[in-house]
Amino acid sequence: MNYTKELLEKDRVKFTVEVSAEEWKDAITEAYNKTKNKYQIEGFRRGKAPRRVIESVYGVGVFFEDAMDIILPKTYGEILDKETELFPVDSPEIDIDAVSDSTFKYTATVQLKPQVKLGKFTGLEFVKKVKEVTDGDVDAEIKQALENAGSWEPVKDRAVADGDKTLIDYSGSVDGVKFDGGTAEKQTLVIGSHTFIPGFEEQMVGMNVGETKDIKVTFPEDYHEKSLAGKEAVFTVTVHEATVKVVPELDDESVKDISECDTVDEYKKSVRDRLAAQNEEKADEELENSIIDAVADASEAEIPECMIVEESKRKIDEFSYQLQYQGLNINDYYKFTGSTEEDLLKRYHDSSAKAVKYRLVMEEVIKQLPAIDVTDDEIMAYLAEQLGEAAKEYKTVSDVPPQYADYAKSILTTKKVFAYLKENNSVKIEKA
Repeated sequence: MNYTKELLEKDRVKFTVEVSAEEWKDAITEAYNKTKNKYQIEGFRRGKAPRRVIESVYGVGVFFEDAMDIILPKTYGEILDKETELFPVDSPEIDIDAVSDSTFKYTATVQLKPQVKLGKFTGLEFVKKVKEVTDGDVDAEIKQALENAGSWEPVKDRAVADGDKTLIDYSGSVDGVKFDGGTAEKQTLVIGSHTFIPGFEEQMVGMNVGETKDIKVTFPEDYHEKSLAGKEAVFTVTVHEATVKVVPELDDESVKDISECDTVDEYKKSVRDRLAAQNEEKADEELENSIIDAVADASEAEIPECMIVEESKRKIDEFSYQLQYQGLNINDYYKFTGSTEEDLLKRYHDSSAKAVKYRLVMEEVIKQLPAIDVTDDEIMAYLAEQLGEAAKEYKTVSDVPPQYADYAKSILTTKKVFAYLKENNSVKIEKA
């Protein structure tokens, strides 16, 4: 195989390739051996007809397409193995220039990782705003902790009220006709959670356990099921159970149940310290975002569309995983919202373009810095922090699954880059 390389505009490269006659003939022979069972030739059992006989019946080029499927990835891969300074970010566009029983020539044009013209990344000025923890913040955190520790107890001697958790049956109809998804049994509903159609939960207030009642509501105009949007509906509702949440008072005994502290004062201090640490972490994250924003804005890179699409697809995959935790899948989402994958690709386009540029800029910054070394001990310490007891099965980095070790190294490298950027830029700390 011989090839020439031509660098094109917009970080593209074109390889003009001539496969040797011997390689091409070998590929045709391999294609024949792989596909000869597809051909039924009179006088021969299936798969036993000689190649020249099949070619005489179907034409000399009968095996060319399958031979191309063999030779293209082989030769293109060999080229990339040699051109180690090039970083393709997409599949190549293939054009066949010449093909015969002894000749095969083609061109492969592919998008490369774009070059980044790095802007100024040191000597800049930034402000790190750290939010102070107020008594109100501490009180709200404690209130939520007590709420989480509360227990649901049966409602006695009163009707359903706002905040109660109910167990209900319901059956909905529009103009006297039941509709899909409008009927359920033993459904849990917290009154005031705004889970159901507006007006539904409000009309349940005052019902008693065991009571059945018709509730009239109107579906919102923008309801996801278009056939119901704006329609009036009647739901026949039966209340089977009602419970109320009993929240403990804040005292030394309840503190022991919800924390590792022994007294209210000790617990309040621990909450304040934890919130302060969270505020510091958030402020540090915002500072890092400000730094990379500034460096990226000062840098130039023409991001190819293929990289933006790839990043958008990654975001869609991530969103799909989140839906799975909620018991849904991406097709359910498309159905409920009336959207498509194309809609999500458009929605993520700008943020994906930004993410790709930031990643490329960060890679270029790393090239400009003194060598960043991440030690095995640092990787093991990071994994121990992230995985806890599960990390104990790894005695050395060589025991760690490569994807875990690579991820840890990437995170630690990024941390060291930001540490350098913070040290080499002016950072003023302000209380917010």
